[in-house]
Amino acid sequence: MPILVPVSAHSQPTWPERLFLVRHGESAGNVARDAAEAAGVPLIEISGRDVDVPLSELGQRQAKALGRWYAAQPENERPSVVLSSPYARAVQTAALIVENANLHHAGVARVVDERLREKEFGALNRLTKAGIRAKHPEEWERRSELGKFYYRPPGGESWCDVILRLRSVVDHVQLQYRGERVLIVSHQVVVLCFRYLLERMTEEQILAIDREKDVANCSITAYTSAHDDAGRHELALHTYNFVAPLEDAGAPVTEEPDAPVAAR
Repeated sequence: MPILVPVSAHSQPTWPERLFLVRHGESAGNVARDAAEAAGVPLIEISGRDVDVPLSELGQRQAKALGRWYAAQPENERPSVVLSSPYARAVQTAALIVENANLHHAGVARVVDERLREKEFGALNRLTKAGIRAKHPEEWERRSELGKFYYRPPGGESWCDVILRLRSVVDHVQLQYRGERVLIVSHQVVVLCFRYLLERMTEEQILAIDREKDVANCSITAYTSAHDDAGRHELALHTYNFVAPLEDAGAPVTEEPDAPVAAR
């Protein structure tokens, strides 16, 4: 069920006209994770910080394809505000979308917001499932007991921690960008946690969606402004994990998780 705000049907909008949630394009980290899991090694070989991991060549193609898709949409359906995670793969995705959709010529506001960052994995960062079992067997067991929604790795975050910081993002978007068309470029868990908040889901409901399918790189999850029967403004889910822009452009669809499935 969408979040409802009790206001008159004749008042000004209290939400953006549209909200687009986009996961970043495929990253070098996605590619390295797949290689490490396939080889059965404990460590994902990525140099530098996770925040600095760039898009892969395919990820750049995906972001450009999505930007061209937005360029083909009617002007009043293109983003007017672009928010992104500060992680390099998200910043690059947002920049390529803006460039290829020609949004930089339309006075589109662009903001980097640290609250949209990737879920932090702490001591489990860069470890494969085999690596977690070998190096932190007690954490593997603890996560199994608590479940992924509430489990917090040492020095990292649980899904609930991500949701807590996103609550303030939802308030910010509602207050600052009402009536706008807002594009948020972020990460897989962040997209799912936004769904949890905006649709007032339970732990069971959001984890069922997560189990069904990974959020595809450069897929669109979109909400539109609507009214309930009492005239209250709301954001209603329009589409989830929409990948037609990539398929139409011939850019392969990728769905690799950003971290080991066991730790997400």
